[in-house]
Amino acid sequence: MNELKLSIENVNPAVLWGPNNDHFEIIKKQYPKLKIVARGSEVKILGDDHELNIFQEKFDHLLQHVEKFENLNITDLERILGSKNTNAPAADPSADKFASGEVIVFGPNGVMVKARTANQRKMVDCINKSDILFAIGPAGTGKTYTAVALAVRALKNKEIKRIILTRPAVEAGENLGFLPGDLKEKIDPYLRPLYDALDDMIPAEKLKFYLENRTIEIAPLAFMRGRTLDNCFVILDEAQNATDMQLKMFLTRMGPSAKFIVTGDVTQIDLPKKQQSGLHTALRILTDIKGIEIVYLSGEDVVRHKLVRKILEAYGDIQ
Repeated sequence: MNELKLSIENVNPAVLWGPNNDHFEIIKKQYPKLKIVARGSEVKILGDDHELNIFQEKFDHLLQHVEKFENLNITDLERILGSKNTNAPAADPSADKFASGEVIVFGPNGVMVKARTANQRKMVDCINKSDILFAIGPAGTGKTYTAVALAVRALKNKEIKRIILTRPAVEAGENLGFLPGDLKEKIDPYLRPLYDALDDMIPAEKLKFYLENRTIEIAPLAFMRGRTLDNCFVILDEAQNATDMQLKMFLTRMGPSAKFIVTGDVTQIDLPKKQQSGLHTALRILTDIKGIEIVYLSGEDVVRHKLVRKILEAYGDIQ
């Protein structure tokens, strides 16, 4: 009888083994000739070489599924363990959705984050073929949410090493100096929409880890000055509140292996009245540059409450 040791340190054991260890019991029943013992981040298996080889291939596919989707149900478990082809991962029933661009990423508990409208799907297609994307549209059209989902997908697929999310720290009726706390505490409320999107796509403990080790960085636009942003996915949100010089500074931070998405709403500019939005200038002068895509979202893309579209119509944001 031989022994095989496998590591599960890259996945959440609670997801892998299931509630009340239900998944673990199914795995053991699937391989009655093997003795399987799980302790901490290691699984020890005893049995003959042939059975061990089959188990290792299946278990590797299982770990790949959990690492990618951060979710595992009994149907998925039985499908992967029962796959006849031991030389390749079991077929993923969501593969066609990935190919069409409908599902962008799987969040905690298997929640599917989708491109739900034609223009959101266009964002997915454009960033796949170009390195800079401008997504322009009114509130509620999902431009920021879709952009963050694309960044998380790239990180999970190991296409990039880091995600950087940034916003201009421009007051919308409030004054930063009068907010309580240190600089981080003053700035965080302006960045909260980015945190909210990440919360929907990455489990809390993993997100905390990513933020602590700077795999994911969220910072005001001013903090980008002087940096070269490479091998990362960078999102500038609320770009309508960046000046010409700020937007030029941001776009010229781009390293050779980076993806940039700029989102903005030209109807909600919070800059002082005499200051021009850099987004207007960028949309005018960068339109014809190959490798830069611009997607305009409209009221048809609103995915918030149905009243949001009516509110935008009332305010004249939808023509």
